[in-house]
Amino acid sequence: MEIRFDGERVIVTGAGHGIGRGIAQEFAALGAEVLALDVNKAGLDETAGGGEGLLTTGLLDVTDPAAVRSVVEGFGPASILVHSAGGVRGQVGRPLEEITPADWSDIVDVNMKGAFLMAQAVVPEMKKLRRGRIITISSGAGLGVSLTGIQAYAAAKAGEIGLTRQLAHELGPFGITVNSIAPGFVRSNPTTERQWDAYGPEGQERLTGSIFMRRTGRVEDISGLTLFLASDRAEWITGQVIQVNGGRA
Repeated sequence: MEIRFDGERVIVTGAGHGIGRGIAQEFAALGAEVLALDVNKAGLDETAGGGEGLLTTGLLDVTDPAAVRSVVEGFGPASILVHSAGGVRGQVGRPLEEITPADWSDIVDVNMKGAFLMAQAVVPEMKKLRRGRIITISSGAGLGVSLTGIQAYAAAKAGEIGLTRQLAHELGPFGITVNSIAPGFVRSNPTTERQWDAYGPEGQERLTGSIFMRRTGRVEDISGLTLFLASDRAEWITGQVIQVNGGRA
């Protein structure tokens, strides 16, 4: 089954490292015109340098409505959006009573508000095309609990999943599918590497031992499903949250 994206315009947020970078590079290698977005210029430079095909980069804070609209309009009609921006914004797990409103908003905004603003910006042109694919990269934390212990992250990812389902219901009549991929533990960026190191040998062994496949995730484990969901092969799949976690009890 060969999947190509020749002639498609694709926007990928969070493309400055890890999962977002891998997704952007794979779309470009398969013929798409890709706009890779992030707040991290150095990371975007690495994304562009390590890719092939038509891949351009742009700085964007996905929580800024005006900036989101400007960047999306400047790129032109996109038929595929992958919202991979998010994460824990450098925070670590702390007791609930120590969390400030600013801590909470910082994580919720980039994960959930960002998904909303990006979808809002691309949908008008997708409706004109009568076709579109929106894929959010959520997390197993949105379906259970976060291994980080960060309350805002679990809540934001659960909200992102709820938004995905609601948008699928709203946009289906226009030929637009909306799905979410919920990765398990993927060692893909400095934050996840720090988390992995913090577990120590015993904690690492416990984590991998709880995974049916007995290994942590790789970027390509997530990007492969993303490409499928974005393709015509998945045109009757929408409103779904698909866990990619190597199997968990």
